[in-house]
Order: sequence, then C-alpha cells, then structure tokens
Amino acid sequence: GHDAATDEGAEFVASLHAAGHEMANHSYKHEPWLHLYTRTALDDELARTEQALMDAGAPRPIGFRGPGYSLSPTLLELLERRGYTYDATTLPTWIGPLARAYYFRSAHLSTAERQKRQALFGSAREGLRPVGPYRWASSLQPGTQGLVELPVTTMPGAKVPIHVSYILHLHQVNPTLARRYLDVALRTCRLAGVGPSILLHPLDILDRDDAPGLEFFPGMALPARGVEMMNTGRSNRRDAVERSP
Repeated sequence: GHDAATDEGAEFVASLHAAGHEMANHSYKHEPWLHLYTRTALDDELARTEQALMDAGAPRPIGFRGPGYSLSPTLLELLERRGYTYDATTLPTWIGPLARAYYFRSAHLSTAERQKRQALFGSAREGLRPVGPYRWASSLQPGTQGLVELPVTTMPGAKVPIHVSYILHLHQVNPTLARRYLDVALRTCRLAGVGPSILLHPLDILDRDDAPGLEFFPGMALPARGVEMMNTGRSNRRDAVERSP
C-alpha cells in the first residue's frame, strides 16, 4: 500500500491493472507482525491499502496476503467484514523455525527487532495445514463457511517450500539439484491435484549489487545476469522480467 500511494507506484499499479492482473492487499507498511497489531491498526492497514490501489485505478481488492505469512483470527474477521473473498497467507511447512533462525543469524537484528519477529514464518505446527485450498469458518456467521484460503504451495507430503526464493537458494548450492527439486515438486503437485500458488519476491530478480544491505535474502549471492532460468532455458533473471508483460 505504501508503494502504491507514491506517484511511481500508482503508475505501476495502473499499468498492471491495464495488463489484466489482479491487485490484492499486502498490507500498507509490510510489517510481518500483524498478529501484534490492535484491531484498529489492522483495519487501518487494510483501508489505507485499499484506498491507495483504488486511487491508482485498480478495483477494490478482494484478496489478501500477510507479509511474512502473518495472520490472526482478528485479521480474518476484518477481511470478512470488509468483503474479501480469499486470503493467501498461510505457508504449510514445518521448517518455519529453521527459516526464522537462518533469518535472525543473517540479518543482524537488534533484540527489539527480533522480539517483533518471533512468529515470523510460523511454528512447526504450520506443517499440519492443508497444501490445497480450503475455507475458514466464518467469523460473522458461526457454523457457516467464510473466506477461502489459498496457501502458498509447499511440496505435497514433504511440506517443504518450493517458491522461487528457496529454489534460488538451492541454485547457489547446486544448479542441477535446484532444477531436479523443482521438477519433483511440480510432479508431486500434479499427482496430488494441487494447482501451485508460487511466490515471486522482487529480490528474486535482483542480486547483492542491486540491493545493498539485503545480502542475507536467499539467492542474493547469484548474479542477476547470467543465471540459468528453471523454466525458460538460458536467460538472466532481470531480462526475463523486462521482457514479460
């Protein structure tokens, strides 16, 4: 929302909408501790982002994804009250504590910053959540179904992440292993009847030279130019995005 509220961001939102893409709500300030927000602050996050997107010419959003997979019962209730039809926040994997430990070790956070991020990536219990879509119980009408949940897809059965940041991290270790891992993940999704919902972060198409200070993000050691793409043959990450609509 904060980005969409700028002149440059509004132009980008308008161009994406014109190209036929859906704009969803990803919070206003992108703080991955929404579960610590008051009800009023949460409502404000949703409202400000909605307004920024609509001011840029996009329709009022009907979907939400929390930064850092941050979600709470209060947030689900507010989404339902505000007319949203789906949430896409959950990450059904057991490795959350490991990912959090890696992030804490790499990002050099202060004690206060660590405390805010104690629930980042969730607990190992997240691995018990379904990989495919399901519905939350309604907060407004007990006994009925509410919002649709569209989880970030993890590998069915193993419940390990398969989105781009993790594939790039594997690519740093062994490109062949990364390609085989992705191939197995997608084959498993097909066998399980799961249509993958894959995350692509801005930093997935950048490198450490493009974003100084964010070298800890997975895959940042890979050069943005000269990386073999998993799905387009030999092409660099930045050029592939520049050529896309």
